[in-house]
Parts: sequence; structure tokens; C-alpha cells
Amino acid sequence: MRERCSVGVVCGLLALLGALLGGCRSPSGGLGGDGTPSGTSPGGTSSASPVPNRPPGYGTVFLAVGECSSFGTTSFTEVPCSGERAAARVTARHTGTVRDGPRCPPTTDFVLHISEQRPSFDEDGDGAVPRGYACMRNLQPPHPGDPGGGGGPRTIVGDCVHGSGGGQVRETACDGEGEEKPEYEVTRAVVGRADCPGTTALYVRLGGERPVGCARPL
Repeated sequence: MRERCSVGVVCGLLALLGALLGGCRSPSGGLGGDGTPSGTSPGGTSSASPVPNRPPGYGTVFLAVGECSSFGTTSFTEVPCSGERAAARVTARHTGTVRDGPRCPPTTDFVLHISEQRPSFDEDGDGAVPRGYACMRNLQPPHPGDPGGGGGPRTIVGDCVHGSGGGQVRETACDGEGEEKPEYEVTRAVVGRADCPGTTALYVRLGGERPVGCARPL
């Protein structure tokens, strides 16, 4: 009799536990296998969810300002900035072409041209990434976009150039460690040539609000 009573108590406890667990579940929702809400929220609206096929941790815009790209010379991908593959950070992002759009920041190291495409994920889920460009800054040195660095999409004050023939000049590193030795250094950016100092030996086209670079010989 005692043995039966013990069994009966255990069975009663198990039944009570089952009822409690059953009361935690909702007929139209609950928790999925990863602990995230499933089903629909009150009022019939759908619960928020990531854009299909878009890796977690990315923004809503492909290579938006502050996001990072991987290493690469012919192709690139958006990667978490804290990851081992991260190489450069986006400092500015524009649609259209570099020729028609806003200029990149002065110390931009390089520009990524984003052609119109239909990748596995995109900004708004319509299956396309519009044509544009991203101004990039390396996460680690060297920084060719810095003054005297010998590279970057813009020539700025502090950069050095060498003659490349036909009245053209090309940027090169001021420390002389580039492929070409520096011949002139841009010392000032002005509105017109008349604003350059008397020591100016070369005028360099910079663009922007002060489009003329005054360069002295080295």
C-alpha cells in the first residue's frame, strides 16, 4: 500500500509539472530552436527578421559608412570590422560615379567602385545593389592617402609628384621609397595661380574649392 501511495504521489507531481510546462507555450508562437521569438506579434503584424541570405551583424546598406571590407585586389566582400579578414573601413559612401558624385575625404587610401549587381544580399531586399563607390581607409598602416604617402585618389597639400611626360605629373612618396623619385612638393592649395607664392615652380590640379596646388622643387 505504501509503495502504491509513493507511485501515486510521483505520478501526481509529474502531471502537475507537465501542466505547468504546457501553460508556458502559446498556440501561435513561442521560442524557436535558437531562442528567438517565432510566429506573429500581437495585432497580426509580422515579427522583425533579417533580410534573407544576409549574414548577421551587417548593416542595412552594403558597405555603409563605418563598415569594413576584406583584403582583395580584384574582388571584395563586406566583413565584420573586428574579424581577421577586415582590411579597410568605409569613411564615405555615395551612389553614382566618382566623376559625378561627391569627392572622397582628403586622406582616403583607395576607392572601391561598386558596380550595379544582383548579389545574394542587398540594401532593401529587392535583389540589387545600385552603382556607387566607397571611400576606404586602411585599418592598419601604410596609409597612401596621408600627405606625402604616395597614393590615394586625391592629391593634397604635403604630397609629392614627379613628371610623367606630356605635361602630366603623378604622385609619389615624399620619402623617396616609391618607384619614382619625388621632384616637387605641393605646399599650398589656392583658388587661382596668382595666389601661389613666388617659390612655386609647378601648378598641380587638385580640384575642389581650392583647385590649384602650388608646388616647389625638391
